[in-house]
Amino acid sequence: MIEADRRTEKETKVALDADHNTLLIADDDTPFRNSLARAMQKRGFEVLSAESLAVAKDSVEQKQPDYAVLDMRLGDGNGLDLVPFLRDINPNMRIVILTGYGNIASAVAAVKAGAVDYLSKPADADVIQAALLAQKGQLPPPPEEPMSADRVRWEHIQRVFEQCDRNVSETARRLRMHRRTLQRILNKHAPRA
Repeated sequence: MIEADRRTEKETKVALDADHNTLLIADDDTPFRNSLARAMQKRGFEVLSAESLAVAKDSVEQKQPDYAVLDMRLGDGNGLDLVPFLRDINPNMRIVILTGYGNIASAVAAVKAGAVDYLSKPADADVIQAALLAQKGQLPPPPEEPMSADRVRWEHIQRVFEQCDRNVSETARRLRMHRRTLQRILNKHAPRA
């Protein structure tokens, strides 16, 4: 087991260019950010750590990163707001968005903003690394635990609801669903997995 870990770390260091290995991690969850920073340093990245949008902007003005892992919700704003700023600094930057509140609508927004992937927290360092280093057009591996049909349905309803500017009547009309039924669904928590 330890031998496999050493081999993975060595292979990763080879895959990273020594001049292009700077990673920005912007997350307001200090224990998670610190743990991820340590894990990514072991994988050959030079890590810039930031707990807010403001600190992240200051950090990238000091040293331009090649990669970024951004939490969707930061104390002083949304991680998506940082994507255009980072793209202006380095158009080739590989950006991954993390969130504890995953849904299809926010995943689509992240990719449209310029992120290469969108992962739910807590994300494993190996999964984050794979997303950062994936070649263009390369599909990620299938999830170990894919969403259930109930969860997919709930996600679709949430996406249409957001696209209808959170208008229940318009969402119900577009989904061909009774308004009261839609309201009951919207008042429930998301199904597990």
